[in-house]
Amino acid sequence: MEETKYCKESMVIQTHRIFPFDLNPFGFLFGGKLMTMIDDAASISVTRHCRRGAVTASLDSLNFLKPLHENHSVCVESYVSGTHHKSMEVFVKIIGENLTTGERYLAATCFTTFVAVPSHMNEEVEFTVPKVLPSSTEEAMVCSGYEKRRTQRLHERDEYKEFAKRLSLELPWNESEKES
Repeated sequence: MEETKYCKESMVIQTHRIFPFDLNPFGFLFGGKLMTMIDDAASISVTRHCRRGAVTASLDSLNFLKPLHENHSVCVESYVSGTHHKSMEVFVKIIGENLTTGERYLAATCFTTFVAVPSHMNEEVEFTVPKVLPSSTEEAMVCSGYEKRRTQRLHERDEYKEFAKRLSLELPWNESEKES
């Protein structure tokens, strides 16, 4: 029988204060810093879901909705929102909070995809990750789009592989020497 887990079993909630050294030149949380937080939370969600090693395969549709300000907090919430044999999609919601006023705002959302792999955590090669079931209205809404997003990701991956085949690995100055 296939193993099934609820989204909430993989839920991760990380909250961080935004300090001056976290800011970009415009005074908002640096996007790369947020991406690190996203990957960290999502990787924990994945490990909670399948209890094995996994690697990041993609970060899809990172949508920055509102900037995160200095001295606000950033809350990164993540949970597994869809699974296929060895792959898992993780939904990530980023909530900012003005710590002075208590106002909370949706700052960003994204989906990441991880692939479970044999590792020092679990060496067996044959396995299937557990299926996932929503238990809240929001989880049901997020999970309901999984198959469509997965199909789109696979299509885009195939297109990207073709695109990547045509990219040069030569250093730019070597390329220009060939042309002269």
